[in-house]
Amino acid sequence: MIRITDSVSIDEDEIVWAFSRASGPGGQNVNKVSTAAELRFDVARAFLPDDLKQRLQPIAGRLLTKDGVLVITAQETRSQERNREIALQKLVALLRKAAQRPKRRIATRPTRASKTRRLESKAKRSTTKKLRGSKPDSD
Repeated sequence: MIRITDSVSIDEDEIVWAFSRASGPGGQNVNKVSTAAELRFDVARAFLPDDLKQRLQPIAGRLLTKDGVLVITAQETRSQERNREIALQKLVALLRKAAQRPKRRIATRPTRASKTRRLESKAKRSTTKKLRGSKPDSD
């Protein structure tokens, strides 16, 4: 079990791993060894709270497919095991971010003093701009 928060955890069997050859520099190691790790996590089928799934969609963005599968790739290091750890850390970070409930915004009204200050600054700015206009004739 992979612990996300105190109340949310996911089973390691829900994660599907695939490994491929990494792109970029690395010499012969890139051509010979499959070090890039691809993690697939089916969010739609996972045993997660519905509100967490809803918050995960905008956070994950392009990482989430239309079918509800989260695809995370890691090819930063030359080690397959380290890339696997990095991909898992990315998944946990995404799920932890989605697990945080946003604070409810309490609607407030501006005070009378702040309204007065705002209107005074607008009036002052208006007069400043009016003075910049056409210059008076010097007859």
